[in-house]
Amino acid sequence: MTLVIGALTIGLILSLLSMGVWISFRVLRYCDITVDGSITLGASVAAILLVKGWSPWTATLAATFAGTAAGWVTGILHTRFKIQELLAGILVMTALYSVNLRVMGRSNVPLLDVETLASPMARFMTRYASHGDNLSIFGWWVPVQDAAMLVTVLGVTIAVALLIRWFLLTHLGTALRATGDNPQMVRAQGVNHKTLVVFGLASANGLVGLSGALLAQYQGFADVQMGIGMMVWGLASIIIGEALAGRTTPGLALCGAIMGTILFRLLVAIALRWGLNPNDLKLVTALFVFAALVLPSVVKSARNSFSNRQRHA
Repeated sequence: MTLVIGALTIGLILSLLSMGVWISFRVLRYCDITVDGSITLGASVAAILLVKGWSPWTATLAATFAGTAAGWVTGILHTRFKIQELLAGILVMTALYSVNLRVMGRSNVPLLDVETLASPMARFMTRYASHGDNLSIFGWWVPVQDAAMLVTVLGVTIAVALLIRWFLLTHLGTALRATGDNPQMVRAQGVNHKTLVVFGLASANGLVGLSGALLAQYQGFADVQMGIGMMVWGLASIIIGEALAGRTTPGLALCGAIMGTILFRLLVAIALRWGLNPNDLKLVTALFVFAALVLPSVVKSARNSFSNRQRHA
């Protein structure tokens, strides 16, 4: 049960990152590498503020704004300075490595005995804990802190997903989606599509910064290397989610991103439990994304080839 609770918690936390990647990759059609740096930025800002005694909500909000600033810089580099989108993300991601070290003052910041977002829920659950600091869930003993973090993260994730869905159905959200689909049409309507690109990237990386803040609070530390490969992780989750729920509407796409992230995390947790070398995790993730991107076109080509042979038979 502890394995499942942990996988669900991390899956929900990283689903915020997946929703951010979905906004940039699917809504804006923008491949934003800033994610690998902005998640660490969110974690480092939240960690250092928590260590200094700031309230968890203030620290988490500051981490979200820090991620937003990183996305804003990437958008400005691309739209104002005409830097190619991939290169703009790489420049910001590279710069953020030094920024994160400056923020934390060292490569790793432990969060020992600090107040987190889950602390109020943990105190509430402790009153009803039937065995010390453990809760009985369906006959399984689960640490109160883990259960409290799961409930807290679940509430945050649902609230953020509903907010994004509501926003994408507004006039501004519709214009943002149109910017990714047809920027020429947006310009013809008198809307500055460059401003929308900057806004979309800032919002996406704000979600990534929020994910980093929650991840640091759950794991109990922030590390300068924790963002490596997170862009690929987000893409893998989106691809799984689209296979599960499709992407016909914003609501289904967001649900798919959340379900894909949770399922992917559960698969990773099971693989690690069965003996997968943690050093191979990034390689396996990259291979999975490669297969998910290539297989649909291979299957489609095979079907077309089979249909052509049948017609000429």
